[in-house]
Amino acid sequence: MTDHKDIAKVEKPMSERFMEKVVAEFGGSVGTVALTDFQKRLAQNYFISIDATLRAAEEKRQSNAKKKNDPPIVWANVNMPLLAQNVVAAARIGLDPAQKNHINMIPYKNNATQKYDIGFLEGYRGIELKAVKYGLDIPDAVIVELVYSNDRFKPIKKDHRNPIESYEFEITNAFDRGQIVGGFYYHAFAANPEKNKLVVFTLKDIEKRKPQYASVEFWGGEKTVWKDGKPAGKEKVDGWYEQMCHKTIYRAAYGNLTIDSQKIDNDYMRLRQMERDMKEAAVAAEIAANANTETIDIKGESVTDVEPPDNIVDITPAEPEPLPPTGTTGPSF
Repeated sequence: MTDHKDIAKVEKPMSERFMEKVVAEFGGSVGTVALTDFQKRLAQNYFISIDATLRAAEEKRQSNAKKKNDPPIVWANVNMPLLAQNVVAAARIGLDPAQKNHINMIPYKNNATQKYDIGFLEGYRGIELKAVKYGLDIPDAVIVELVYSNDRFKPIKKDHRNPIESYEFEITNAFDRGQIVGGFYYHAFAANPEKNKLVVFTLKDIEKRKPQYASVEFWGGEKTVWKDGKPAGKEKVDGWYEQMCHKTIYRAAYGNLTIDSQKIDNDYMRLRQMERDMKEAAVAAEIAANANTETIDIKGESVTDVEPPDNIVDITPAEPEPLPPTGTTGPSF
């Protein structure tokens, strides 16, 4: 008779366990566990993106002497129930981490659990997608332009002489436009042009919307050079300043659209909660930097310790998209 030996239980791959969590969350929220092919693909994209984010964050933690005693930033230390809820909400809205500038994931240490919560931060295309899905009055076209010192720009505001708000914009020298002096966005309504809206930004207005801990890899400037875990001088980084200015106005163009309260659902509310958590995390990071404290408790859905502060500013992919051709309008709806 053959002896039967105990066989050690083989743990399922992390990708499979992740999918099970997401499927269970879909089932708990919509009453069915059947995912469409599109939802399955999105869930897979979230796993791939988060897996890469965790690997990069763990590599950064290991190179930071102050983080040596922190829990490793690995799947075993991730708050999976919260992550599954956030993934389902973002996926149902249609935000896809495999698409540029849709949504980005950022891990934060949770002091209460000594695990990591995954924060979601929308890119400018994600803001556009959400505005179109939930907006009350969506323009037929959204035009976003930067204005340079050699361009000719004249806003035409709505008054008793001009029933339609408009503008005049001319690029006098396409190969030498000068320095950025500002920009604008324009909401155009084909059937009701009297609702057209022009919003002008000075360069100061654009800079004011720059993230407090903006990454020099994107905005340009100087960054610290590290050697053997210690600062070893500064180096200048060109960054993608024009693209960042353009995206800043683009985010405002869609972020300022009015949301239809009748369209608001649980997915939208969860995304709003994630946005609030990110803002609270930014405040906590500033306090941590100024007060020289290691532990910051944020009152809200989760208790987080945001370290380092520059983690919260990676709102665009490492390879920014080029500016659209001059005069190109946004998508027509």
